[in-house]
Amino acid sequence: MSTTVPAQRTRAAATVDPRGPQFTAAVTAVLLLVVLVVPTSVATVLIAVQAALFALGAARGVQHTPTAWAFRAWVRPRLTPPADLEDARPPRFAQAVGLGFAMVALIGFLAGADLVGLVATGFALVAALLNALFRFCLGCELYLLLRRLAPRPS
Repeated sequence: MSTTVPAQRTRAAATVDPRGPQFTAAVTAVLLLVVLVVPTSVATVLIAVQAALFALGAARGVQHTPTAWAFRAWVRPRLTPPADLEDARPPRFAQAVGLGFAMVALIGFLAGADLVGLVATGFALVAALLNALFRFCLGCELYLLLRRLAPRPS
């Protein structure tokens, strides 16, 4: 099931340039990598920042985050227009999944369970790297799977 739609038919539903979430994933991956290599006190602050960014993306949509603004302001003007736009709902759901991992990491760091914080950060990092490097969004795929498994109203 594809989440892309031709650029002309996107007026009804919220859509995003698929390169925007990929850019956001790259920025997220860098931040999460830093979380894994800095002292716990700094890691706790950085994962809290990332959790806030995930929360914003989950609540308002990935297109309303600071990284989306940076993409629109600095990156997208240098690129050709996208051939297709993507439904904004799967990336928004992916932000909620990322928020879940970031919250587990944050709680782990705050509770002194650094291994829990590092493992949760590592899982989020793998997902971000898959999106950033290969444009494969695990959270988006989970969204689509859940949509297919949901019962249809009669």
